[in-house]
Amino acid sequence: DLSDNQLNGSIPESFSDLPSLQKLSLENNLLTGSVPAIWWNVSFSTKARLKLDLRNNSLSNISGELNPPANVTLRLEGNPICKNASIQNVGQFCRSEAGGDGIPDSSTNSTQTMTCPSQACPTDNFYEYVPSSPVPCFCASPIIVEYRLKSPSFSYFPPYIQKFEMYLTRSLDLSLYQLSIDSIFWQEGPRLQMHLKLFPMFINPHSNTFNFSEVHRIRGVLTSWEFPRTDFFGPYELLNFTLLGPYSNMIVGPRRMGIRKGILAAIITGAVASFVILSATVVLLITRCSRHRDRPPSRRHSSSKITMKIDGVKVFTFKEMTLATRNFDSSTQLGRGGYGKVYRGILSDDTIVAIKRAEEGSLQGKKEFLTEIELLSRLYHRNLVSLVGYCDEEGEQMLVYEFMPNGTLRDWLCVKAKGSLSFGMRLQIALGSAKGILYLHNEANPPIFHRDIKATNILLDSNLIAKVADFGLSRLAPLQDDEGTGPSYVSTAVRGTPGYLDPEYFLTSKLTDKSDVYSLGIVFLELLTSVLPISHGKNIVREVNLAHQAGLMFSIIDSRMGSYPSECVERFLALALRCCYEKQDKRPAMLEVVRELENIIKIMPAADTIFSPSAASYSDQSPTSSSYLTRDTSYVSSSVIGSDLSSGVVPTIVPR
Repeated sequence: DLSDNQLNGSIPESFSDLPSLQKLSLENNLLTGSVPAIWWNVSFSTKARLKLDLRNNSLSNISGELNPPANVTLRLEGNPICKNASIQNVGQFCRSEAGGDGIPDSSTNSTQTMTCPSQACPTDNFYEYVPSSPVPCFCASPIIVEYRLKSPSFSYFPPYIQKFEMYLTRSLDLSLYQLSIDSIFWQEGPRLQMHLKLFPMFINPHSNTFNFSEVHRIRGVLTSWEFPRTDFFGPYELLNFTLLGPYSNMIVGPRRMGIRKGILAAIITGAVASFVILSATVVLLITRCSRHRDRPPSRRHSSSKITMKIDGVKVFTFKEMTLATRNFDSSTQLGRGGYGKVYRGILSDDTIVAIKRAEEGSLQGKKEFLTEIELLSRLYHRNLVSLVGYCDEEGEQMLVYEFMPNGTLRDWLCVKAKGSLSFGMRLQIALGSAKGILYLHNEANPPIFHRDIKATNILLDSNLIAKVADFGLSRLAPLQDDEGTGPSYVSTAVRGTPGYLDPEYFLTSKLTDKSDVYSLGIVFLELLTSVLPISHGKNIVREVNLAHQAGLMFSIIDSRMGSYPSECVERFLALALRCCYEKQDKRPAMLEVVRELENIIKIMPAADTIFSPSAASYSDQSPTSSSYLTRDTSYVSSSVIGSDLSSGVVPTIVPR
């Protein structure tokens, strides 16, 4: 049984050299190429049977003829070969009941028996039989869609095909049989690209194409915010929407409308009248401003309103924010940072949110406010905190985020924490954080350097899923040309948090993706030791390196993690120290970090990598931890000068 092992490549012909072979299970892998006739060289007795389960791979052809003996059970459903009508008898091996061994069909979109006459469906005009149609031999013309999941939460697709089909057809208001996944392939990221076919609904034998309004509607849903997003499948992008055959003359873009002369005259008249009114208004405003120019500015007038309308981001009024926080009562305050105070709020629909309110005169106020709205409105990933909306009234600047009931990672690592995290939980938090940053570096368009990765900016939801937060210091990465060349850094003033700062960025002012890698490496060391990055001027990287070189590595590991596999801890520590190399070019890329964490988790005992429900109750025990952001006052985002690197009085690393 070699099923569910992510095997790739072709199936070896040498399997036919095993005369006593009775069952070969290769289902749910990534195998490609042709199906070998394994039964050719096998001598069967009257009672002998051979079961070959090749379901849910990417097998596209057959070596020789597809005519195994009666005592050979062959299952091919879920492979592209099932859609190749030119292969004789392929249909009988692509039915869910083909195996006869009680194994259920793993995909609702299985292929129907290929008994339809090929000449009855004009393939030269882009028609084909609908594979899963409830009506036999329904010939229709599909819309071809090239679709990509930019950051799915899985790295192996077959177990989730049915779930994806239901998600996509429900989102597009189609029946399940109207979708056919033609092919899939993984790209670096990892990203999952797929070619889909969308078929019209069967109404009568002649209803074999979509009408214009349906084509326009489907494309509109795929290219708008109406398409629902899920954490599981992650963000997506529509790469191509191909209209061939009967659809080739359709134009589904915005239509241009001609303007009649009467309407044009009315527009010109209205424009002239508007100009006169506007001129009078300007004169009136200048007169009023001259009367009041000596008045001292209040907070109400100290900030111009930002008139931004962003899809998916709600604009809140100041009154709504006041009601949500009981007039910003101190009992609703969760924390305080360089930007301002953070409050727990309850909206009118009972949604609990975290509200960041900028303090008057904040040095990080308006610029970070604009940056965070612009960046977060374009980002969507299960490991990034979601922006719900913002408020820009009454001279206020507030950002409204999804509420993280389990506070910050630093809450869970501090000595006084009332809850504890096992090593497996810490690995999952590390992986979630790395995936969020990987999305920023590789999938965001344009890519983004976070610049302030730290334990207080990694938040935990009700299931202890890690989410990266606080994009106030983020910078857009430089764009590369078509050949992938160009600057890899941004020259910018050094900003960030002492203890997490990339040393090379501190010296050169050149910010790169490896600067975030360094900061995340510091977080990894915190996960292992629960010690703050700076201790009486001592740097956690140096202290851990010294302990490691002295053979005292396990003496510095946080004893609250309980038992753990020593090999996994060693690999995690080695990865953390690689991330913290002083030279940027020696550090791993974020993709390499994610892959190594996934490999470490694979060799962990299964029970140790699952979050315990009891662990997620920490927020109920400690009110101070139930926050969007609870900052250590020694680790506030700030402009950094040399003396800041040794600021703060915090515990040192001691053997445990």
